[in-house]
Parts: sequence; structure tokens; C-alpha cells
Amino acid sequence: MQDAYFLYHSVGQYQGKSEDLARKMSEFAQVWGAFDDSQWSYLLSQRASFIDRWRAILNAPEGSVTTSENVTQAVNMLMTALPPGMLAGKRVLVSADCFPSNHFLLAKLQERLGFRLHTVPMRQGASWTEDEDFIAAWDEDVAVALLTWVSSTTSNRIDLAALVEHGRRMGSLVGVDITQAAGLIPFDVTNPAVDFTVSTSLKWMCGTPGAGILHVTPDLIMKCQPELRGWFSQPDPFSWALDRFSYAPDARRFDNGTPACMAAIASLPAMEWHARQDHVAILAQNRRHTARIIEAALEHGLNLVTPVAESRRGGSVMMRLPEGLEAATVVAALREQGIATDGRGRILRASPGVVTSDAGVEALVEGMVRHAKHIGRISLRPQP
Repeated sequence: MQDAYFLYHSVGQYQGKSEDLARKMSEFAQVWGAFDDSQWSYLLSQRASFIDRWRAILNAPEGSVTTSENVTQAVNMLMTALPPGMLAGKRVLVSADCFPSNHFLLAKLQERLGFRLHTVPMRQGASWTEDEDFIAAWDEDVAVALLTWVSSTTSNRIDLAALVEHGRRMGSLVGVDITQAAGLIPFDVTNPAVDFTVSTSLKWMCGTPGAGILHVTPDLIMKCQPELRGWFSQPDPFSWALDRFSYAPDARRFDNGTPACMAAIASLPAMEWHARQDHVAILAQNRRHTARIIEAALEHGLNLVTPVAESRRGGSVMMRLPEGLEAATVVAALREQGIATDGRGRILRASPGVVTSDAGVEALVEGMVRHAKHIGRISLRPQP
């Protein structure tokens, strides 16, 4: 069932995506295989178009966005470029419900860069880190706070404005991982103003793997000296004098060798599709569908771990299954009905998007309810 697709937290889809992607890859093959000199101008212009699409989503100024392979690499690009005195002897703050890959990276980087990684825990029995607990742990000795805008395991959405305001008072750099809601919920790097932003194109933009981005404010860019540098880190990549290297005055300084353009090119049709859509309507459809799933979960006693309040959540609904039952079991049962979901441990995740229909939502609800009756009702613990 194409209309029972609930995986926008993982891979976004739209009608005609495979055809668009096939056409783009055919176009690339024709250019790259041509016996002429058109290849590099094509590749770099396509990459620039991809960056421009992302700048529009972020409302980011020109020269403040570049490509990365993924979110983890983008965080690494930023952290290892900061002046040594900015991190040494200080703390980097993350929440316990951050994207684990970022945590794996930062836990290792602290050994070399001299900061201490502070992970703000969840309260006992809670599913996410509370904003007030994050703020309570955030003092003047925090050099960098990496905020998770929307959690990948609960869809909890932080109060970004309040957290950024506190970070400004503390004099910290504030970065945001917006992966789980970018392209669905409006995000503006200037309001509230953040220092850096990381994301991928996989989810609500319906792009491909490897098409990540790093946004850095112009003021911070000028303070950064990326350790991984190369000919594309310069204002003029063709300046090859070995004794006269200089960093580009914009986000290009985070580039290094020849850019890996394939993921950006492959994602560009989806980004262009996304740019043509009515984003207000897409969000309204998601809100209607997630509200219906939440209503059914509450009605049938499922253990909802996503906030009920619309202002507190992203575009997903997630439920914790009872002890001893892995989400994979439920995912497999739903798959047999043509319903696409996934899970993490005992967390069942469902994210409706543009191809998801009202009928698809009802099919998911019916499958959830039938499975809930099979496993028995569990104690209702809705999150606020």
C-alpha cells in the first residue's frame, strides 16, 4: 500500500520519486561519459543548486552552507575547526536523547580537543530530556551546546527559542541538529539565531543518503580553521602555490579535496520537488494524521512516548511496546498488510507524509488496535 507509508523519519517518498531519480542519474551518466570538457562545470553547478535549495529551507545567508556526507561528519567538521582555546577545559552539552551517532563522535573528540562531554540525563521513567534540566546544567563553562530539535525516538520537540536565549546569556556556541523535522516544520537559522546547523536530506525532503549539510554563521566561519583542508578550502581552488594557502572567507573553507557531488546531484530532484510544494498544506496533513494516530493510541491504552501537544512534537508518533515484545515483531506484522513502519528496540515509530492517505492511517490504526488486543492492553502513560 503506497498510501500506508509511515517512514518519513527514515526515508521520505513522493509520487514520481523513482522516475525523477532515474532521469537525473541518466543525465549525470550522459554528462560524465561525454568526450568533452563539460563534466566539472556540471557537477559543481548541480552541487551549488543543492546548497541553494538548503539555504532556502534554512533561510541561511549566501556562503553559510556547505555539503557533508552526514550529520556526524558535519558536527566533526565544525568541532575540529574551532580555535583550541574555545574548547579546552570547558564542557560540550548534549541531551541523553540526542542522535547517538553525534554522541559517539563527541565522546571520542573530547579526548583530543580537551573538552568534557556532559550528557544531560532523562528523569526516571521519562522518555526525553526536559528543557528545564538542560538549562539547569548549562552554565558559563559550556563552550558548545548541541541541541536536538526533534528526538528520533520520541518526536519530542524542544523549546528552541528558550534554549537559545539561555545559551546567549551563557556565552556558548549553540548548534542544532534539525534532521528529524527539517523540511516539515519551518526552521529559520536567524530566528532564533543559532551558530551552526546540521541535517540530512533523507527524510521530509525525500533525498538520498550522503546528502548532508553544515550551516555556520558568517561570524563563526571566520574564526574556524578546519584541520581537514584542501584545494577546495581556498577562495580559488586553482591557486596551487604550496606556500600561499588561505581559507575561503565563507563556508567553502569547510570543504577540502574534490567535493563528493553524487549525493547532492541525486537528491536535487527531490529538493526541487520539495521547493514546489505547499508546505503549509503538507504540515497540516501531517498534523491531521498524527492526531488521528495519537487519538487511537490513547483510546486503546497504548504507551505513547510522543507528546500529545502539537507544539511539543515533530512529525512522528512513537509508542513503547510492552516488556518482552520488540517493535520488529509488530513492524513485520504490519508489513504483511502493506503498512510500512519501523522500530527501535521496543519503540514503534510511525511518520505520515505526503503519500500517506487517510485510508492508510486507518489501516495503521486498525493494525495497531488488532495487535494491541493480541498482546493485551498495557498501562496508559501519555506524555504531556
